[in-house]
Amino acid sequence: MNPIRQTDDSARDLARNLLADMRHATLAVLDPDSGHPHLSRIACQIGPDGAPLALLSGLAVHSRALGTDPRAALLVEAPPGKGDPLTHPRLSVQVIARRLDDAAPEMRARWLAAHPRAAVFIDLPDFRFWHLTPQSALLNAGFGAAFRLTPADMATPPQG
Repeated sequence: MNPIRQTDDSARDLARNLLADMRHATLAVLDPDSGHPHLSRIACQIGPDGAPLALLSGLAVHSRALGTDPRAALLVEAPPGKGDPLTHPRLSVQVIARRLDDAAPEMRARWLAAHPRAAVFIDLPDFRFWHLTPQSALLNAGFGAAFRLTPADMATPPQG
């Protein structure tokens, strides 16, 4: 029996809400030296186009890894609550990373509004924004509630 349910509007809404509320995520990359997965907890939020955006130091292993192989994954979790964390919603998103060398001033302002403590390092020469384009995702909405999602499923619908 396939444990993956048919993707519906409630799954799409949950995934979009997890992404919209995201301030941190776990980033998985492939270490260029060993080829093994490398995990980092990063600051992350939705960018102006609705895709995840990260501010990363060029000195970090994950930045060097993304420069070698742009394939990565994000684990986005619901804020901690009571009870077993394995029953809380979480979203695993496969992404393609692209470094943004010329970030718009609006992007910087938006970032600082969500991450005010980043003001200490955002202008250091090794920090760059990275655009993380979703390719696919797996939503675990709780016990027995798993859904495969496309980029369109995660995209914020246009405001009308």
